[in-house]
Amino acid sequence: MNTLARFIHYRRTAFQAAAFATIALVCVPSICAQSPDMLMGNPSNATTDTADPENFLMVKPYFALSYNDSKGTPNWVSWRLTEADIGTAARVPFYPDETLPRGFHLVKPADYTGSGFDRGHMCDHSDRSANEEASHATFVMSNMIPQSPYVNEKAWAQLEAYCRQLVKHGHKHLFIVAGPAGQGGEGKKGPKMQIGRGTRVAVPAQCWKIIMVLDGGPGDDLQKVDSKTRLIAVIMPNDMTVGEEWAGYRVSVHAVEQLTGYKFFERAPAAIIEPLKAEVDAERIPRPVPMRH
Repeated sequence: MNTLARFIHYRRTAFQAAAFATIALVCVPSICAQSPDMLMGNPSNATTDTADPENFLMVKPYFALSYNDSKGTPNWVSWRLTEADIGTAARVPFYPDETLPRGFHLVKPADYTGSGFDRGHMCDHSDRSANEEASHATFVMSNMIPQSPYVNEKAWAQLEAYCRQLVKHGHKHLFIVAGPAGQGGEGKKGPKMQIGRGTRVAVPAQCWKIIMVLDGGPGDDLQKVDSKTRLIAVIMPNDMTVGEEWAGYRVSVHAVEQLTGYKFFERAPAAIIEPLKAEVDAERIPRPVPMRH
């Protein structure tokens, strides 16, 4: 699917999701199939029922998420990463998510200003840098969590770069889910439970990410999942102790499930995926080169 076709397809999906905003709608297979970013499932069984504002499903053109209105952050963000998604589009300013339902709190970029925490992308800008519209989509505040600068700019950024290397040089397709856990982290101005000027935003205690690595090329990605599929999972403390190396934070996917209460990759065959989720990725990771900030 080329970039234009993908965009049109996603726009149609987003419109359909909005049309059912008052109906409790779990991610049944037909809904997941409409968005490549949810092909592997809906970790928290989020719905578009506004009566459940702490687990509100938003299927956007370039990623999907479960939004938590009481925390002002996503519970999780899910996206597929392929070579076609990576380009050279520039960064743009952050902006509030005006598509949130009426009555939801609207987090603004200024709620992070002076807090000591970064506006930490879950779906990274560079993972959607193929064109300006895709890049712009990632700067919406519903895609952000308050991240310690030492997480966001060091190990987290190194893992993001490693994922793009797998895609660009290894010709892989990745299915990625990332989010916050707990409450209470440490930024440049010390520990905080919340930040915000107008809207209060919960500061997570930990940041987690899981990645499914599949061969690229044609074919149904779901059917590519087999007993040799590589799964990578990390849990990082949201504080100022984190360095450049992300590999030391690797855990099993099951460990992230225990931390969050979510179930990942449930659309893959259980007999194949459950044993894989119990393993900790042990592939040798090159020593990272410190990033420029």
